[in-house]
Amino acid sequence: MTNLLAAAAFFILLHLLVSGTRLRGALTGTIGEGPYMGLFSLASAAGLAWLGFAFADSRNADWNLAYWEVTPLTWKIQLGVQALAFLFVVVGLTTPNPTSVRQEGALDRPDLVKGMLRITRHPFLWGLVLWAGGHLLVNGDRASIALFGGLLVLALFGTASIDAKRKRALGDKWNAFAAQTSNIPFGAILTGRQTLKLGEIGLWRILAAIVVYIALALAHPFLFGVSAVS
Repeated sequence: MTNLLAAAAFFILLHLLVSGTRLRGALTGTIGEGPYMGLFSLASAAGLAWLGFAFADSRNADWNLAYWEVTPLTWKIQLGVQALAFLFVVVGLTTPNPTSVRQEGALDRPDLVKGMLRITRHPFLWGLVLWAGGHLLVNGDRASIALFGGLLVLALFGTASIDAKRKRALGDKWNAFAAQTSNIPFGAILTGRQTLKLGEIGLWRILAAIVVYIALALAHPFLFGVSAVS
């Protein structure tokens, strides 16, 4: 279990304590933005691989006890949660957004805040929260809690970390964008700062999310050795 916890801690802290703090500015100031991004990407890939292998090695370990069991109800719930998660992830990745890597220039677009950004300025990370939470519903063993719980924590804290980083870097431009949007999904809509306009999301993005969801559900047994639908 030590190896899995170490891998999870490395991956989480790499993003929250390096990418999400003033340390990033110090590093880019010393070695440059390009080299920093290259090294950070390599470290992230290595950390993710370490986490994946450590999780695979832990699944059948004697210490990997389960704290809760899957029920027909929780299985059905998680299928719906995963569908929503993929909607947030795919739409988030295909929508111009200044919270995304190297998309700060999107703030110059006068029509930026529309579609999914009316719901949340962090659609990808909230999709990751839903994805991890859905997996926890049907995976109550210690290894799964370390993996999915760790990624859930990273995504939740990552939204606040990115907000702080963008505020430091972009100042008033960021403040104007943040005033029109919300971190928490539907927060800006519920407080009257936005209106829900689902038509702006784009039908092609929704269809793409459905295709990715179905494709990964069908491929799940081959990729991970476990059925995603039964």
